[in-house]
Amino acid sequence: MTEYDLSLEAIRMSGVYPERCMKCGKCSGACPSYGEMEYHPHQFVDMISKGRIKELMESDSIYKCLSCFVCVERCPRNVFPANIVEAVRTLSERRQGADRISPDTLTEFIDGDTPQQLLMAVMRKYSK
Repeated sequence: MTEYDLSLEAIRMSGVYPERCMKCGKCSGACPSYGEMEYHPHQFVDMISKGRIKELMESDSIYKCLSCFVCVERCPRNVFPANIVEAVRTLSERRQGADRISPDTLTEFIDGDTPQQLLMAVMRKYSK
């Protein structure tokens, strides 16, 4: 699969229209992981629209995103940057054989205080 095809797949999976982005940076300015990320939410949108997905897939930024959707709330154009980050993360995991975590090893991380919402979010990410 070419880099362009991967970008199109990420756009399809996310349901986002990156051309809507006006690159205002409000999503990145509100991101609680901003300081930890090499690429920020508005850069994800821009890079996907330019077909530069391999750089994103190789970056740890996809794993620094908290999936808190603050970027989605701040976006004045309803671009949903978090959806793009999640799609790139999913494509990266598929390419790597999903070796970050699997449903079988998930029980190792669960304790009595683990919220059910967290478990559902993890399973949703690994079943696309």
